[in-house]
Parts: sequence; structure tokens; C-alpha cells
Amino acid sequence: MKIEEIFVGPSTIEMSSRIGRVQAELQERGLAAYVSAAPANILWLTNFANFIHERPFILVVPQNGRPMFLVPLLELDHVNHRVVGDVEFVTYSEFPAPDGNRWQDRFSNILPVTGNIGIEEMLPNAIVRACGDRVTPLDLVDLLRAIKSDYELGRIAYGCRLMSDAHIDLLSRAHPGMSQSDINQTIGRSVLKRLGDDNAAMNPFATSIMTLIQNQRVSHDPHNFTDLDMAMLPGGPHITVFNSVLNGYGAEVERTFFLGAVPEDAKAPFEAMMEARRLTFELTRAGNILGDVDRAVNKLFADSGYAEARRHRAGHGMGVTAHEAPFIADGDESEIRPGMVFSIEPGIYLPGLGGFRHSDTVVVTDDGLECLTSSPDLLEDLIL
Repeated sequence: MKIEEIFVGPSTIEMSSRIGRVQAELQERGLAAYVSAAPANILWLTNFANFIHERPFILVVPQNGRPMFLVPLLELDHVNHRVVGDVEFVTYSEFPAPDGNRWQDRFSNILPVTGNIGIEEMLPNAIVRACGDRVTPLDLVDLLRAIKSDYELGRIAYGCRLMSDAHIDLLSRAHPGMSQSDINQTIGRSVLKRLGDDNAAMNPFATSIMTLIQNQRVSHDPHNFTDLDMAMLPGGPHITVFNSVLNGYGAEVERTFFLGAVPEDAKAPFEAMMEARRLTFELTRAGNILGDVDRAVNKLFADSGYAEARRHRAGHGMGVTAHEAPFIADGDESEIRPGMVFSIEPGIYLPGLGGFRHSDTVVVTDDGLECLTSSPDLLEDLIL
């Protein structure tokens, strides 16, 4: 598979193809329309990303014809500037508003008069109530987002290169005492600058740069970022958390590293994590079942004596967010298909000792996997 890096916005052809895929599914399922309000789905379908607050943004995709995007009048110029594709804008005056001028009033006018309506499983209850009693919960857009177009693969590959470069930069600078502030002021800023240099029209609402580290004291707790200025310490394990959305597409690369020396009791869990990593790479192949991959990893951890040290699945999907379906998880029985993009990240977490996790972003091909991120992964290269 040849993936060409892309950093510019989508074409009208790309966006029309996404709407067309939704409408083909609606026809096949006998649904009159689909209602979406999830910011990630709105972004995927329209190229619009914004801070979502009490004023709802709701997209209605009919079985045939133009999608209708209900937006607050306040945001009309902004929406018009960002949206790509043939979309009809419908506005409401404000929130709250008197009867006749509410978003619910305008919304009822753009729903099909007859037929069942597909809605997102996590659609806010206020919007579900406004749809009436003919709704069919269905995460249709999430399903379609799982298979990436060539354009999307190019955008993800671009973001992965930026994150890989930033990650290698961090490893080259790492030393005891280096703080999260140091990282934010240097490496985090450099990623944002590269995005802006490449595309001055980048959308800051579709960008979230995380260039974080956890030291040995908290690395056993994967999402512990309570110390906003955590510093690297001698030894380890340290874990990098480079999970970002770069102008609308996610990228993730993470490593376990040590400063000066590896504690003796850290060597066995590091190797067990690496075995699980190798197994996940081996089994994440087109035609396999996602749950089977995670179950095999869980068995490996159990056989190695680390059953209780596992805290999460072996990986997750990547796309317009950096954390989405499908999931390499016991419970996701989807078939792995070419064009799916995942993080590969089985981990071990031992309170008092630390956490052990590498992560890379990969795309499934017809005959294997292509890794889109790069950084040293062998223990001898991660003693800094």
C-alpha cells in the first residue's frame, strides 16, 4: 500500500462520497433520514468543528437530497467558512428562545414527515425527544468511519509523521528534571508551528496536541495527569503519552523509557509487554476478529502472571479523533478489514513499580499491517 501524506482540507468529492455512503445505507435499511449531533461525526460529514456548548448543531441527512445543518445564527458565517460539500444551512435565533423561535421548532420543520429516522446511540435526550417516537438508534456514521479513504489515510500518515518526529525529539532531550512545562514550551509548540506552517487554514477547534510524560511514580495509572508540571526522574519506567488530533485527524505514538538504568524488577514486565505487542501486531490482520486479538493478549498476560496488571484493551481505532471505534477489545466482535486504522498498545501496570506500554498507529492492508508511526522500541534503545 502506498500512502501519500496530505495536510490540506478535503475536497467536495471526498465529502460528497461520505454523504453518499450514508444515504446508500439509509436506502438499504429503509430509513428516511439520519440525525447526527456528535462533534466527531459532524466533522466527518461536513468538515465543521467547533466548541459545542448549549447551542446545538444538528445535521439531518435525508435518504435523498441535500443534508440540512441546523446551526445557531451566531455561528452561520463560521459554519459557512468551514463546511465543505453541498449542505443546506438552517438557523435558529438563540438559546433559549421563545416558542416559535427555538431550535426544536426549526428542527421539526426539517425532519421527514414520514418514515423511521436513524439516530446516534449517544444522541442527547433533548434531541431524541424532538425526533418523536419513530427513531431507530444506530451508530451508522461510526460504522462508516471505520474504513478510511485514501484521503483520510494520507491525513493520518501526515499527523503520524509529525508526532513521530516530536517523539524522537523528546527522547533525544530526556533527562532527570525535564518537566512537563519544558516539553509543552518546546516540543508541543513545535508541533503546532509545523501544522500552521504547512496549512495556515488549519482549524484549531479540530486540533488537540498532547505531548505528555508520566514518571515512575504515576505511570502505573494510565490517565493520571494530576501533576501539571511532572518532572522526569532517574530510572523509570516513564511513559510518553503522545496522543493528538492534528487539524482533524488523530495520531498516537507512545513509549516506555528509562533514564540512566533499568531497575531489575522492571525488566520482566517490560518484556511481557513487548511479547503482547508482538502478538497484537501479528494478529491484527484482515479477516480476524477484534475480540479474538484482545483475548489472545489477555491470555498471554495471564500465562505470564500479569492478569491483574492489565487495565485496558489492546488497542482502539483512530480517525477524526485519536480514540474511537472499532476497538481491539474483548467484546468487539467486528471483523478486521483493510483500511481500518488502530493504535497497538497492550500495557501492564504495577502500582509501586510503574507502567509499561508502547503504542503505534497502524493501518490494516490487504496482506498485513503498515505502521505509520516510528520511534525506538527496544529496551537497549530506551535507556536514555
